Amino acid sequence: MSLIRQTLKHFARINGILAKRLLSLDNANVQNRYNNSTSTDDPSQFPGAKAPFVSNLKLIEHTDYDAIPIYRVMDSDGYISDVSQDPQLSKEVVQKMFNDMVQLNTMDKILYESQRQGRISFYMTNFGEEASHIGSAAALEMRDLIYGQYREAGVLVWRGFRIDQFIDQCYGNCDDDGRGKQMPVHYGSKELNFVTISSPLSTQMPQAVGAAYAMKLRPNNDACVVCYFGEGAASEGDAHAAFNFAATLQCPVIMFCRNNGFAISTPSHEQYNGDGIAARAHGYGMATIRVDGTDVFAVYNAMKLARKYVLRENKPVVFEAMAYRVGHHSTSDDSTAYRSVDEVEVWNSKEHPLSKLKSYMVRKGWFNENDEKEFVKDVRKKVLKQINVSEKKLKPNWKEMFEGVYSEIPAHLKEQMKELESHINTHRNHYPVKNFQE
Repeated sequence: MSLIRQTLKHFARINGILAKRLLSLDNANVQNRYNNSTSTDDPSQFPGAKAPFVSNLKLIEHTDYDAIPIYRVMDSDGYISDVSQDPQLSKEVVQKMFNDMVQLNTMDKILYESQRQGRISFYMTNFGEEASHIGSAAALEMRDLIYGQYREAGVLVWRGFRIDQFIDQCYGNCDDDGRGKQMPVHYGSKELNFVTISSPLSTQMPQAVGAAYAMKLRPNNDACVVCYFGEGAASEGDAHAAFNFAATLQCPVIMFCRNNGFAISTPSHEQYNGDGIAARAHGYGMATIRVDGTDVFAVYNAMKLARKYVLRENKPVVFEAMAYRVGHHSTSDDSTAYRSVDEVEVWNSKEHPLSKLKSYMVRKGWFNENDEKEFVKDVRKKVLKQINVSEKKLKPNWKEMFEGVYSEIPAHLKEQMKELESHINTHRNHYPVKNFQE
């Protein structure tokens, strides 16, 4: 027993010596590491951030960084200050840009008044943001997939969405591609690669990133995804999730923010305290660009560059188009309650996208006043005629509300449909069944 105790003491003494030696070696290694890492130009090895060490303690404010500049080609008078930035578009392309903006503007005025007359239930105009729609759409290819929010009708105009398609959707009639299941202005077109709009803010953003990731996995992919959203939507959680997924998964997606100054009645200075939306890109590790969204050529050039980048690098871009929402948020809003008429008038005249492009075209000798008047007259005639046609069309059969979700309608929905059918048949005199398809 004595021998066992002596042996244990011996091992304990050896372990103590070894522990002291290991601790001494460890301290030496730590000291050596410390001595080699206190230089301000020595980057850290932390997995969470690769950055140099510094010995001075300082809080870094967002104001310590310069604001991201706003790229533009035309000034307020339609002059191009740097000729190297002129996209050199043909007369035909510039004329289409102008005509499409005029068509959108004219259609908006009539449909807005139609809602005020009680002919449609809801409407949202695009006044002041026409250049961001047309300029971006013109720079894309038809195979590029679009995820809109609800103020990108100009993208559809450029791609060929017809007046009757716009108005049928607003009336939700039997010829509406959405079969009457959406609110007005919630357009969609599989043919034009424009995913149907949904009302909840920013839900399209993570969906767009997922679609871009799927495109990335295709062999020889030559298409990208463009996701439009407003600066108000950028405050939603889905926006931050989308930014992070886009960056970490390196997806060919252009996150296009229409910063029009207002999220319904909330001005941008109450929406965020930093340098807009473009500045957020670097925090997520993405490239970014900010442009004058009232300058159709600036938007066009920047979108061309962004598209080329996302396809070449398989990485995302945050694209911020600065503009001003001239109209009310929607027919449910009265913006005179939170901004002055004088403020709006500045952006509805000299700073308006159409005014700038018109001035450019006049100097090029490409503008004819009489042609414009005839074009507006023709668009008005087509829109008014289509309204009379669309409002007389029947609504889709009420059973549509149960269809189009499941490949095969489940039993519980079949039971509900049967109950509703029985109810309608019993109380037909109390429902406008004659307005619906049988």
